[in-house]
Amino acid sequence: MSTNYSVAIQYKKELGYIEYDAKERTATVVLDDAKGRRAVEAYLGEKHEIGVPHETLRDFSKELIDPVADVESFKTALTRLWEATDVHVDWSRPVEYVKEHRRY
Repeated sequence: MSTNYSVAIQYKKELGYIEYDAKERTATVVLDDAKGRRAVEAYLGEKHEIGVPHETLRDFSKELIDPVADVESFKTALTRLWEATDVHVDWSRPVEYVKEHRRY
């Protein structure tokens, strides 16, 4: 069983991806744009207080999320990546496609 989780990202006209290694608790950002890559790396290197939903859409509580603690924390942190870095997480784009075709 793989311990990696990957997701496609986009910054301006650059495609890339982030690969999270659960065993090592590390995230690798693959993005040709240095500014975008550094922004994501900095974001993933810090803990964030995030409103996490519970029973209903109005039932939120603030939780301190360490993006590299585990896969679920990584996914939760990615939900706020856009507003923190202008890097879009492209949940619907097949990441395997992006790994092979990093240009439009």
